[in-house]
Amino acid sequence: MTRTTRRSIDGNAAGRKLIETHSIDYIPLSERHGKVWHQGPFWFAGNFILLTLAAGFIGNSTGLSLGWSILAIVVGVCFGTFFMAFHANQGPRMGLPQMIQSRAQLGSRGAIFSLTAAVLVYVGFIVFNLILSTDALQVVLPGSKWFWYPVVAVVAVLIAVSGHDLLHFVQRWLTFILIAFYGVFTIYAIVNLGGQASVSHTGWTTSGFLTMFSVAAGYQITYAVYVSDYSRYLRKDTSQIGVIVWTYVGAAGSAIWLMSLGALLADRMANADAVSSMVKLGNEMLPNFGTVMVLISVPALIGIAAVNSYGAMLTGTAAVDGFRSVLLGVRTRVIGIVIIAVIAVAIALAIPDSYLGSFNNFITIVLYFLIPWTAVNLVDFYFIRHGRYAITEIFNRRGIYGQWPWRGLTAYTAAMVAMVPFMVVGSYVGPVAVLLGGADFSFLVGLVVAGLLYYLLNRNVDRSAEDRAIGASNMELDVLDAALSTGEPAKAVMEDNERRKDLL
Repeated sequence: MTRTTRRSIDGNAAGRKLIETHSIDYIPLSERHGKVWHQGPFWFAGNFILLTLAAGFIGNSTGLSLGWSILAIVVGVCFGTFFMAFHANQGPRMGLPQMIQSRAQLGSRGAIFSLTAAVLVYVGFIVFNLILSTDALQVVLPGSKWFWYPVVAVVAVLIAVSGHDLLHFVQRWLTFILIAFYGVFTIYAIVNLGGQASVSHTGWTTSGFLTMFSVAAGYQITYAVYVSDYSRYLRKDTSQIGVIVWTYVGAAGSAIWLMSLGALLADRMANADAVSSMVKLGNEMLPNFGTVMVLISVPALIGIAAVNSYGAMLTGTAAVDGFRSVLLGVRTRVIGIVIIAVIAVAIALAIPDSYLGSFNNFITIVLYFLIPWTAVNLVDFYFIRHGRYAITEIFNRRGIYGQWPWRGLTAYTAAMVAMVPFMVVGSYVGPVAVLLGGADFSFLVGLVVAGLLYYLLNRNVDRSAEDRAIGASNMELDVLDAALSTGEPAKAVMEDNERRKDLL
């Protein structure tokens, strides 16, 4: 019996408990629950934050008019969400969090590069969530960042510790509240600002359109590291199209809405930023309504901070477990989430306002490491292994998937190298990016190179040994599910299963 099944037996009915007991381990079929449409509001609220609104300001800053900015946003978001949404199908099929699946392509230890990058991205976004939440709270409430950063972090930690079900509940109900308030605000903004002239001299610029497109697309692709974490509790027979479509509609819908609203505010209001523009315009609509709008944004920021804390814990646990066995359970989960929160608060407090730009550049560099990962992961799932994996072997550091598989690591490394001439980060502008007017299209290069090379290196590989491992893994998981659903003594059933596997 493998570590993943042994741990799962101890976590029976975890999906129905106040505090989730599962972590990076397999979710047994008897504990699967939830509705596929829940993916829509989860990702809608996850993207409906001030950071998304601020992203819409970028087109105007590059000289792009409102119309062209919105077009670039729509095309970019629709393109980037495509990659993110297709990860959602992996959760119900494999019953695993997102990033631990990387072991099948990059090895139990080779996956450390993408896992580390994902943890850093999670922490970085928590830092931004803390800063934006505090900026919003300080509009009407006293208290310095030394007070508000820890307070916001504690609330996010409590939600993350409860786990999967509470995260879904919070995000689902936030969606309805956000749609109501932002719907009224958006209609007012369109009616009152739509007919006004632009406050800046904008129009068409090729570099501006490419920049806005790449920002919108890259923003959506970054969510790829999250997706299966929140779909892995769904039934295994969940509609593949359904889970992909609901994820796509939720994530793309909120991004297009908020980024386009940001583009409108930037084009029609002088010296606007995400917070001040909402306060000013909302207060013009109704007394103090702008202030209420900013405060309504705080729960969404706290919610996504909780999501980031939860994801960082899962990914960090998977990274450590690749080198040293980790005992999974509530205690380990709580410790992991608290450590992540403490680190994020410390970074947020240590960063002076003048260094936020540099910190943003650091996050951008880290994100580059995740672009080849998403391509390799998706190509492997849909075109190489067609969703068939030996789940128990993913938890075996010396198992069928290896520690440092050369094919996956070659594709990943080659894509990273190919991206460098196209990168734009800080003062560095790659030679090809210079020709494109400063637009960063490295993510497109990384996706194509990693995906294509991985496919070519794996298309003729003999998978007979893996097929046998899949059969043994499925037998073990079937027995586990049967033991948990019927109340039979799990240990006796698993020992009998081990004897039968010896006959294969």
